[in-house]
Amino acid sequence: MFIPRGIDTVCLDHDKDWDFIPEKLTPGTLLTGGDIIGKCFENDLFNEHKIILPPKARGKLASMVEHGNYKVMDPIIELEFDGVVKKYSMAHYWPVRQARPVAEKLAGNQPLLTGQRILDALFPSVLGGTCAIPGAFGAGKTCIS
Repeated sequence: MFIPRGIDTVCLDHDKDWDFIPEKLTPGTLLTGGDIIGKCFENDLFNEHKIILPPKARGKLASMVEHGNYKVMDPIIELEFDGVVKKYSMAHYWPVRQARPVAEKLAGNQPLLTGQRILDALFPSVLGGTCAIPGAFGAGKTCIS
């Protein structure tokens, strides 16, 4: 039922052609890991699946494929950095413990006031932040949300 440790499984069908719609990028554009390079239709749940560059990718856009059908591992973009040209596909491996790149981390400057004195006093949180409310099964934690 569960995938054992050390086993690597394929998430997407590598033989299927995916409809890739590239972003409007001009040659010479500086790109880095996490930049959106295009999108494709995955299924009815994810109408617009954004394709991003791998975490350590960077360089100037050398070339990019046109709108069309491509396999997951077909090279769709080429980046040039320090005279070396590297090709990237629609799929890549992003290590679990490596954070996604962000422009800035916004500080929490507004408290989340629930109106429940016990929660606001013992479990304070910021608006837009994440928090956990401990408690036993059936204690009514989900009634709070």
